[in-house]
Amino acid sequence: MRGPRPAAGCAAYTGVVRATLHRPSTAYRRDGDTWLIEIQLDEIDQLFHTLDPAPFQRKDLDPAAAEYLEDAVREIGRAHALRVVVHLPAAEASSDDARSLPGAVAHYFRYRADQCRIELRRLLQRGAISSAVALVFLASCLSLRTTLTSSGSEVLEEGLLIIGWVGLWRPVEIFLYDWWPIWQRQRRFESLAKADVTLAPLPA
Repeated sequence: MRGPRPAAGCAAYTGVVRATLHRPSTAYRRDGDTWLIEIQLDEIDQLFHTLDPAPFQRKDLDPAAAEYLEDAVREIGRAHALRVVVHLPAAEASSDDARSLPGAVAHYFRYRADQCRIELRRLLQRGAISSAVALVFLASCLSLRTTLTSSGSEVLEEGLLIIGWVGLWRPVEIFLYDWWPIWQRQRRFESLAKADVTLAPLPA
């Protein structure tokens, strides 16, 4: 099966070989205030995972297609109105599956957004538990350090201080760095779930 082709003037997407996806936003056309993310297909099934046995409206998108759409939102920006335009031969564009395409795309990205939401919640819960454990560990190290103050072992005292603070490294990493890439991805998926999906029949 031949992979999807980019519509003329839009960034490249192919379902067989991953194309260069990191293009400037000027690679996408605009219709008034709406940015267009365009894909050209020979068959509607090219947009979906070929091994997914689920009903059409619940099928997973092809991984390369999903990545292309997500990268397009990253480049254009979530603040802009988006429309996914799928260019199809006229016979394919008038099929029942094609008419169901907007619902299928919205369902897929709502599901991905929900997955990110769950992942983020679990990460923050893990961060809270890690913080509690790390603070108890730090308090124990500081208490032991105070007990050993009279021993004269400066190396041991400083080692306990350093180890106690190092114990906070993982929760600090979670709350400073790990959560926001997941949150940003969730927002991109939410934007795609809300985006209009339209069909554009190709001339014979």
